[in-house]
This record gives sequence, C-alpha cells and structure tokens, in this order.
Amino acid sequence: MKRLDPSLWAGRPGFPKLLAALHTAEGETRLVGGAVRDLLLGDAVADVDLATRLEPQQVVEALTAADIRAVPTGLAHGTITAVVGGLPYEVTTLRRDVASFGRHAEVAFTSDWQEDAARRDFTINALYAHPETLEIADYFGGLADLAAGRVRFIGDARQRIAEDHLRILRYYRFQTRFGAALDEEAEDACAELAHTLKGLSRERIAAELLALLALPDPHPTIARMRSRGVLAVILPEACPPQIAALGRLIEAEAAQGIAPDPVRRLAALLPPMPDVAETVAARLRLSKVQRGRLVAAAERRPEDAASPRALAYRLTPAIATDRLLLTGGDAGALAGWEAPVFPLKGGAIVARGVTAGPAVARILQSVEARWVAEGFPEAAWIEAILSEELARAAP
Repeated sequence: MKRLDPSLWAGRPGFPKLLAALHTAEGETRLVGGAVRDLLLGDAVADVDLATRLEPQQVVEALTAADIRAVPTGLAHGTITAVVGGLPYEVTTLRRDVASFGRHAEVAFTSDWQEDAARRDFTINALYAHPETLEIADYFGGLADLAAGRVRFIGDARQRIAEDHLRILRYYRFQTRFGAALDEEAEDACAELAHTLKGLSRERIAAELLALLALPDPHPTIARMRSRGVLAVILPEACPPQIAALGRLIEAEAAQGIAPDPVRRLAALLPPMPDVAETVAARLRLSKVQRGRLVAAAERRPEDAASPRALAYRLTPAIATDRLLLTGGDAGALAGWEAPVFPLKGGAIVARGVTAGPAVARILQSVEARWVAEGFPEAAWIEAILSEELARAAP
C-alpha cells in the first residue's frame, strides 16, 4: 500500500500538537486533498487540510482543550480553522451532499470516508493519508490518475460541474499543472457547460484565470479553451492573435529568465488598447494595482524596446518589463537595475539667474529628458546640459 514520508510535514510548526488534539476516541482524522497529492509528487505544500469524523462542535472542544485557537470559518459546512504554530489548518467534518445549487450545497455530516471522497471534484484531490500509519486511502483511482498525469472528475463530469460551475476552470488549471493526457469526458463536459460560467462571481473567475496564467506554460490550455468555446465566455477579447501573443510572451519570459506573471500574461491575451484593458479590469474586478499594470501594458508600443532603462525610469521597472516582453524587447538590461534619482533641483536653475516660475520648470524638464536620453550621465554632464539649455533659453 502507498504510504507518505512523514518527514515531509514533520517540520511544520505545531502540526504534531494539532494531530494529537484531534486524535480522540470519538473520531479519526486524516490529511486530505491537495496536501496529500503534492506530498506524493514531492512538491511544496502551501496548505494542509484535514478531514475528520469529529463533528464541528467536537473539533472546537478538542482544539480548545489543547489550547489551540479555533476559528469557525465555515461552521455550517463543517469547517473549523485551527491556528497553531502561526499557521492555519482547515479541519472539516466528513460530509455528503444532500442538495447542490451551483456554488452552494446543503450537506449532512457522515462517518463514511468514501461518502466524503465522492463529493470532491477530481480523483487526484480525493486522496486521504492517515497521519500515524501513513497509509493512503484512495477510493476512486486517484493514485493511478496521478501517476498517469490524468485529471478526471469523480463520477459523471457533467453532474459534478452542475454541482459547482467553478469546476470547469479548476479542471483546466489542474489539467495544466498535472495533466499529461486529456480526459475526453471532462473536456466535452466543460465545453458543453461553459455557459454556466456566466453565473459565477467575477472575483472567482478572476482568481481562477490568474491562477491558471501563473502556471509555467498555460498556452496550450488557453488555446484549447478558446477552441472549445470556454474562453469566450470569460474573456471574449482573447482572439487567435492574442493567443499567439501569449505563446510568444511565455517563450520570452523563459529565454530571459523572468518569472511568470499572470497579469502580464492576461495583458498578452488582450489587444493593445487601454480602453479594452479598463473594461476587462472592471469586469474581473481586479485590484487597483492589477488594473494599473494591465492598462499600462495595453499602452505598449514597438518603440518601447529602443531604450529599456529610459522606459523603466518613466514607468517603473515592473511596468517596463511587462511592455518590453510584450513587444519582443530585451528586459535583461533591467535586471538588478534601480532607477537613479535626477540630481538637478529647481533651486540650482534659479541660482543661475532664471526667475522662479514656469521657465524653471521647462528647463528642468528639458534637462531631465536629455539626461534620460543620454543614459543618466554623472553630475558633470548635468552641468554641461544645463548650460546648453540656459543658453538656448536666453533672450
């Protein structure tokens, strides 16, 4: 039987204390879902979720008795967040669905592990690990699917999507990360039910889309989503030229050793039109910072590549990097580079005999523009440039 290596989680602060608190005569507790999947793959584990036969009130009592903070984050659905060692752990009572309503479900608690597994989305997310025996419980062939690189819905794909429409986008994200072979039933079901994505909140769509775009190479998946009519529901602006632009961007990021960025990649999927970027940012309810980057990237021009550092000085290195990569430029010149501070102040111009006011501002701007264009020369060059500008401005 497949077992986990306990050293993979032994160093997590407070985790042994949490397991001890939940190990009671009334119920059994196991690791579940993504943590088990990622541990089996040897990937880094961000969050550890636990499933337990204990009912929510019993979980709260057990945690309180062990002096572990219990936060009732999803009490109606059986979830308690335990905070121990500075880390949160979701502890959820075994459940079975009584009724589902798109993103919402009415659940009943159960003591049957397979019933709990049956309500999960994909077989690779329905793996349970006993923290003491280290044995893996696999009720729907998740281990074989994980080994084969196959993302497969548990049970009927259409029914699982009908229960939660977000599973369409989750399928594509998981398929991009783990999939080596396509599951035809899943692909057909996602295409057939793509219209149901319209009923999801914009924030959830944005979160899943950006999570997909953050993966190493989402280009084949994005292209497939477009060909199957899924992408048009959530991002109709992404036409074939933009899909191709995403592919070029991903290649440029890899060639220049620049980390993937989901907002930059979203910009590649849009035409270089600021009004379109504004519309998409509003529709997806992006943050103010994300919106600013998306719009700035949409203002890209071919001439951006001519002077990377001048561009970075004017727009910030992050925005310049986006625009250079999107226009086929070389962002390598910005690696480790910090924009210098323009050393000339208005007072120095006044000291040279110019009356304070608009004339000082014009000269200051002219000198700064030349300073940037000439590659940020030292202070001696500033004096020479200033002298030339003063002579030019003289009556």
